[in-house]
Amino acid sequence: MTLRLLCRTALVAALSLFTTSAFAHHVMGGKTPSTFVEGLLSGIGHPVIGPDHLAFLLAIGIAVGVGGLNLALPALFVVASAVGVMLHVDGINLPGAEIVVAASVLLAGFLLARGRALSVWMWAGLFAVAGIFHGYAFGESIFGAETSPLHAYLLGLILIQGALTVAAALFARRSGGVSELAPRLAGAAIIGVGLTVLIGQLIPGA
Repeated sequence: MTLRLLCRTALVAALSLFTTSAFAHHVMGGKTPSTFVEGLLSGIGHPVIGPDHLAFLLAIGIAVGVGGLNLALPALFVVASAVGVMLHVDGINLPGAEIVVAASVLLAGFLLARGRALSVWMWAGLFAVAGIFHGYAFGESIFGAETSPLHAYLLGLILIQGALTVAAALFARRSGGVSELAPRLAGAAIIGVGLTVLIGQLIPGA
């Protein structure tokens, strides 16, 4: 297994932006989850069907794997995203959250594409701040739900995001010596996702 898989996944995410009429934010087709199972499925599906969120999760994994960082580092993003969900559910407003989400994807892709090592603290700061805003965006699909589906939604988010980031990090770590160009190409693909999402936010209908 090499980073080619990560590159291809990022590219698929980018291409999917052009084949859908709107960014997916509701796994349940716009219906607020009303049961534990619906909440769990929505939490698991949300980061996967959103190309911007998926691209950022891949960026986390690649950064951790290639940089030889602690595999516990993605937990910062996961925990921060759960906090972001609760901020949304509690009615706390974060203006321009979707724009910040797109910008975070763009920034993460740029940092990977430039191919220069960053300190663990810089990555940690990006993961934590981005996690708040990604989580806030996640909160839209669970806003107004009862306690049981809300808890299940958070559980689903934690499980899928933890699994995806750690899996991507392990793939990147095992194949990091094959080509130094691979993570930079993945970063370029992630830039494409972030730029496309950002343009869509700034210019509706573009």
